Amino acid sequence: MAETKYGKYFISGPFPGTEEMKIIASLSGDQIKGCNRYLVNWITSSPAALFGVDSWDQLSHGPHIHKSAEILMHLGTNPDAPYDLGAEVELCMGPEMEKHVITKSTVTYIPPNLIHGPWSISRVDRPFIIIQVNQEPAHTEKSLKELVPEKDMDKTMCLDEGYESKEAVWKFPKGSTRAQQQQ
Repeated sequence: MAETKYGKYFISGPFPGTEEMKIIASLSGDQIKGCNRYLVNWITSSPAALFGVDSWDQLSHGPHIHKSAEILMHLGTNPDAPYDLGAEVELCMGPEMEKHVITKSTVTYIPPNLIHGPWSISRVDRPFIIIQVNQEPAHTEKSLKELVPEKDMDKTMCLDEGYESKEAVWKFPKGSTRAQQQQ
């Protein structure tokens, strides 16, 4: 749509290079100067297309912090029961790792530098949508691997990006196709 005056503000399709991650829409300061970062993910019953593991219990996003606030929206897709997420997601918050179980359409506000994660999916009965809003044009994330119990490290995905260095450094779960690609 960029051929019109305001067409540059209408972004469709996945962010280039993320087609396999089921990101159905995205926007960031890389695309529109000064814009915050938004991701819309379609979550299905199997994470295989995302990370090459067989089931969601083999994957979690480890504890981390961001320099700016983040909003996570978990949205159910059943038109007859829009508040039913159709899944069960766990998200820990704070240094105490306070566990919250999400089974309904939910918006979560995460203040800057508040530890959150692990984030994990326990089950998916039907696809649902996750919208991630980072209140910053460029993503910042600092992983806190020291908070992950040793027994869970093999299934924990970690990312360090933009917090202390602009370079993105991923650590994928052991056994995932993405971990194998890194070797």
